[in-house]
Amino acid sequence: MTGLLEMALRRMEALSEEEQNAIATQILESLDDEETWARKFREHPDLLHSLAREAVEEHRRGDTRPLDESSG
Repeated sequence: MTGLLEMALRRMEALSEEEQNAIATQILESLDDEETWARKFREHPDLLHSLAREAVEEHRRGDTRPLDESSG
């Protein structure tokens, strides 16, 4: 376990059981999402290429915007 994760877990210990469960649920859902995407890309490698091509085309059409509005 990394030091950063240990620090996060120590801070979580001070939270109520309800708050700890809420954070744990978020973490598990995030891990499940990552696993799902990784599996999809493993099973369908053309999917990532297709999504990337679509994103580039959207950007060329001007249909995108910076994530940080202050930087654009």
